[in-house]
Amino acid sequence: MAWTETTRAQYVRGGMRYASDCTDAEWAIVEPFMPPPSRVGRPRTTLLRDVWNAIQYIAATGCQWAMLPKDFPPFTTVQHYFYQLRDSGALDLLNEALVDAARALGGRAKEPTAAIIDSQSVKTPEAGAPRGFDAGKKIKGRKRHIVTDTQGHMLTGIVHEASIQDRDGAPRVIGFACESFPTVTHVFADSGYAGEKLEAALARLNGPVIEIVKRPDGAKGFVLVARRWVVERTLAWLNRCRRLAKDWEASIASSEAWLLIASIRQLSRRIARTPQSRC
Repeated sequence: MAWTETTRAQYVRGGMRYASDCTDAEWAIVEPFMPPPSRVGRPRTTLLRDVWNAIQYIAATGCQWAMLPKDFPPFTTVQHYFYQLRDSGALDLLNEALVDAARALGGRAKEPTAAIIDSQSVKTPEAGAPRGFDAGKKIKGRKRHIVTDTQGHMLTGIVHEASIQDRDGAPRVIGFACESFPTVTHVFADSGYAGEKLEAALARLNGPVIEIVKRPDGAKGFVLVARRWVVERTLAWLNRCRRLAKDWEASIASSEAWLLIASIRQLSRRIARTPQSRC
């Protein structure tokens, strides 16, 4: 992409309070999925945009809840809305809508037919539970399992103990992806997903066909492997959110919520930079 004054203006965030704050265009995409006002109790006084900016700040910087700057709403208030978004399924719906919009803007059909799966093991603090040991990566913690389309948009993601092998965790995350995007009929994967066990599990679910993409014979060191590099790039994009540098969460549900928030952050920014974007 050639850098021009127009493209620079689309990416600049220097005039904002924090670089993590959402623009007007980004907020217009996110706002419809925020929790509605309660029908009981006193009227809401907290601005939901400030709440979302606070969540984005934590995702981007990785700071603790109690370390949230004082110009945001109280961290307990932000936590309350975070749990609402996490438990209501709003984050899943927002991510699905953003994937549809991003694919349409890229000239693709809204419903993907092919997907790519991969996992990433990350460490947890000593108090983090549940967790396990990934013997292959020598990491004690949790494993993030994601499914993307062929453009690298995260369709869905789950988190589980790192001790669960890829082929054992795959049916659940592929099942979730197919619930949200039932048109997926083909999934590309690395050799960690090979074997009749996974094929049989997907067959019982009437799931997609799994295709193992292998490294070229005789290849040494780093090799760009077709299809697989797309999902690996997505994991790298998600890790730009420092909250994901390590899994600090006490619950799996919160870990999965931050994974979705990182995906939403990436997609909403990309869509908002496109003038004709509509979600």
